[in-house]
Amino acid sequence: MVYITRIEHFNAAHRLFNPNWNREKNEEVFGKCANENWHGHNFELYVTLKGDPNPDTGFVFDVKKLSSIVKEQVIEKLDHKNLNMDVDFMEGKICSIENLVIAIWEQLVPHLPHWVQLHCLKLYETPRIFVEYYGH
Repeated sequence: MVYITRIEHFNAAHRLFNPNWNREKNEEVFGKCANENWHGHNFELYVTLKGDPNPDTGFVFDVKKLSSIVKEQVIEKLDHKNLNMDVDFMEGKICSIENLVIAIWEQLVPHLPHWVQLHCLKLYETPRIFVEYYGH
């Protein structure tokens, strides 16, 4: 089994808040991230596939094709967007990095061929904060 990772980048704004709470409770839990005027991040997305190399190409999966899938299904929908307002697959969810990485996984899986598996997503919100997700 071989693991191959492609890194993509996007910029997006969001606000952490629970619509069922009042302003004070949101500020208590989410701090500055509950700012009503939003805030943004330069996200780094690591997409790791696993599989066996194809004997004809030596590839687990063509990384140019992987990049195209990630850009079409994820990056174009997130880059320079407001995650709370502009992204249909985040609708009704608190826009935490944890919920975002799960939603990205769900966007990618249906578009990958059967001979590879999505192994892991690693999403950096800042150089010091990231999440890893390995599926359900």
